[in-house]
Amino acid sequence: MTKNLPIEDAHIIQTRLHALAPGYAATPLIALPELAAAHGLGAVFLKDEGARTLGSFKSLGGTYAALRALSRATGEDFAAIASGKVPAGRLPQLLTASAGNHGLAVAAAARFAGSRARIFLYPDVSRARRDRIVEMGAEIVDIDGTYDDAVDAAKKAAKDGAGILVADTSSDPDDPIVSDVIAGYGVIPQEIKEQIGEGLRPTHLFIQAGVGGLAAAMTTGLKDWLAQPARIVVVEPATAACVDVAIRTGNVERVPGDLTTSATMLACGEASRPALKLMAGFIDVVTVEEDRLTNEPLLLEAAGGPPTTPSGAAGLAGLRRAIANPEMAVRLELDASSRVLLFVTEGPLNEET
Repeated sequence: MTKNLPIEDAHIIQTRLHALAPGYAATPLIALPELAAAHGLGAVFLKDEGARTLGSFKSLGGTYAALRALSRATGEDFAAIASGKVPAGRLPQLLTASAGNHGLAVAAAARFAGSRARIFLYPDVSRARRDRIVEMGAEIVDIDGTYDDAVDAAKKAAKDGAGILVADTSSDPDDPIVSDVIAGYGVIPQEIKEQIGEGLRPTHLFIQAGVGGLAAAMTTGLKDWLAQPARIVVVEPATAACVDVAIRTGNVERVPGDLTTSATMLACGEASRPALKLMAGFIDVVTVEEDRLTNEPLLLEAAGGPPTTPSGAAGLAGLRRAIANPEMAVRLELDASSRVLLFVTEGPLNEET
């Protein structure tokens, strides 16, 4: 077995991804002064990951980790794998479960490498998302149940020898592939630092979570850079609050029920242990009810933000819930001097219908 590759830093990952396609260039950081004024804040900044290639931040972690996994499995250089120079017969099939975006990113890696990908999806994944994965050349395997059931099925297929599992979640806190996924997302905080430059740094970060990988990357990359009080707030749907459960109880537990939410990219029942390992002790969690989640995309767009979905605007929903609750606002130290960083995690091409 090829030994694990060391985790690469954000600059190296930026360079590797930029070499794949122009769409891996830095995404915009947008100031939203109207939104800040309307909510009594000093400033609101928005990182628009809907402008990323494939339409979401997942293209960073999923594609990068999948190509690293092929490099790890074959012993070939990353650049040779990514450029399709390794004979297809030497490349294992890539396997993953997805709500749509991560699967598309893994399918893109397979296309770059000349490998194959099999993506495990559950019934709530929309036709638009399925079509994009098929167009990328991947095979879809339909699984009854929830996202977590698809995760279990992909894990079993890998255990049975069908290919390499490129998951974005794991019960192993040191899982090398999930660590690569999170490292890929680490390009985003690196871009933010470069874009803010010598300007006033944000004091608060509101970041939505499914299994927690993006939130972990933002925590790792920004916790020592944010201005005081340096609060990092993870936002989850109330019906699928797996990170909240893990932080409150100290245990990873699978949230019961069908996890139904309009924020379908966040409908995850079990948090990722590698993500929790990076976030523990550094974050607060806010859960958001459906009425707030469904309204936020229109409000964000009206304030000058990009079009997105309830998943993409969930960070704003969490911020507005915190501001509307005086006790929560005090606890999170939100006031007129606060400079808040939000994320649109996906664009409108990934329609949640």
